[in-house]
Amino acid sequence: MSIKNTVFYRGKKSISVNFSAEEISSDGSLVLLEKLERKHKVIRYFSTFLPDYRHPLRVSHSVEKLLKQRVFMLMQGYEDANDVAHLQHDPLYKDILEGNLASQPTISRFENSLDKHAIFNLCYGWIDRYVSSLKGRKRIIIDIDGTDDPTHGKQQLAMFNGYYGQFMYNELFFHDGDTGQIIVPVLRPGNSHSNKWYVSILRRIITRIRETYPSMKIIIRADSGFSSAPFYKLADDHHLKYAIGLPSNEVLKRRVKRAARAVKHLYQSKGEKHQHFISFDYKAGSWHKPQQCYSKIESTGLGMNIRHIVSNLEEQDAREIYFGFYVKRGEASENRIKEVKNMCFSDRLSNHGFWANFFRLLISSLAYELFLILKSNIQNTSFEKAKKWQISSIRTHLLKIGATIKITKRRVYYRLSKAFVHQNLLIELLSG
Repeated sequence: MSIKNTVFYRGKKSISVNFSAEEISSDGSLVLLEKLERKHKVIRYFSTFLPDYRHPLRVSHSVEKLLKQRVFMLMQGYEDANDVAHLQHDPLYKDILEGNLASQPTISRFENSLDKHAIFNLCYGWIDRYVSSLKGRKRIIIDIDGTDDPTHGKQQLAMFNGYYGQFMYNELFFHDGDTGQIIVPVLRPGNSHSNKWYVSILRRIITRIRETYPSMKIIIRADSGFSSAPFYKLADDHHLKYAIGLPSNEVLKRRVKRAARAVKHLYQSKGEKHQHFISFDYKAGSWHKPQQCYSKIESTGLGMNIRHIVSNLEEQDAREIYFGFYVKRGEASENRIKEVKNMCFSDRLSNHGFWANFFRLLISSLAYELFLILKSNIQNTSFEKAKKWQISSIRTHLLKIGATIKITKRRVYYRLSKAFVHQNLLIELLSG
């Protein structure tokens, strides 16, 4: 180590390290996120629903700025409020937020400042924003699904769920099956059944939609956990179409027994995998009238796979309803929930208070909505490979780029890495 700062030698060449470079940020595409927000004003819209009880003379950061900081941090991959400790000297964040970043205690107080009424107002605002986006559409698909969020502390209403076998929160999502938009996200206590609250929430969504678009055709799609008597009554009252999974029971097993025996025999005798559909009227004891039931009986080579759905979709046979419509909820809903949960960090509900964690779910969903706008913009570019990216790929390949900033009296220069692979894509998005 004869030369100062030498860490090792490569042959006769010394390799040195020091900290004399300019301030470099790893989040160079913050400027793209800022442009999206300036154009669509999503964060500004939701910030109008946030109450602010602080003394005006003691406020350093507006609620809009706090919400923007939290959402942009999530989009860049910083999942916790205390990650701000790593970003407090980041020059790009300081420029975008037009001042110093809010500290972790300030962010935590912000997340804990909302009560039940404020959360409800945010949810209604979320639905209203979705309804305002429906202009020109004649049909929508509402996908309903839930997901588990394991908890590891003493969060309020984090309870044991026997189905999942863990202490958890139960998150519920209403998605647009065509666009991927979140119609509204809901946080429920951990011991909630899949269909808890969803019919009453769906009624509110339908009412808001029909107030503005009375002739809108609405189709509901969900798995067997959401099949219930109140839903079928709601569907009749509001003229809804639907395809809903139906959990198996002894009555249904008897109805498909003959067909299942034939499919099983075909595989055992000839080694042929086969799918067979049957349809019949079925009425559970709590239902107000019989429904049309469709059953898929399939030999997979590993055993029998029997599924039931209830649907009132017209002019389609059982196979078309199942494969042409029902199973598409996997991409339209389940994969979108994975993005919110795993890539926008809605599983990081570690505040103590229930309503603070509900707010965290809304913030993660807001980050997802901005990513959805970014995805839509990418679809309008000429970069075919990028059109297949999910949120984690967008973050890795597009948002995480080294950059420096130079500020003069009249201009702000963002100088990004010359080695950035997707320069042309970023330029096209910034130009749009």
